[in-house]
Amino acid sequence: MPSNQETLEKLQTLREELTHRIQSIQSDVHHKKEPVEKDFAEQVTQRENDDVLKAIDGEAQQTVRLIDAAIRRIKDGTYGTCAVCGEKIAEKRLAALPYVTTCIKCAE
Repeated sequence: MPSNQETLEKLQTLREELTHRIQSIQSDVHHKKEPVEKDFAEQVTQRENDDVLKAIDGEAQQTVRLIDAAIRRIKDGTYGTCAVCGEKIAEKRLAALPYVTTCIKCAE
């Protein structure tokens, strides 16, 4: 199992990547680089793209919140313990999703 320091570094790197993605998405959604199209059909396409970007943005923001919570758990010594049953979370699960709060049994 990776050390808490390695996990912390992995979480911080992932957080930085997601934060950068969120900033890029918000710039695109607010059309900071290119204005809204004048053609109505193109506006419809832009709106559809904006809706997809907003969904991706929401998911990225939620993941950042989960990462922040995982970082707090590392710092307070509760990282890797299921928030529901108190058992250890499997190493493979934490390796795949280092910000999860529950073991696989409680997640079902």
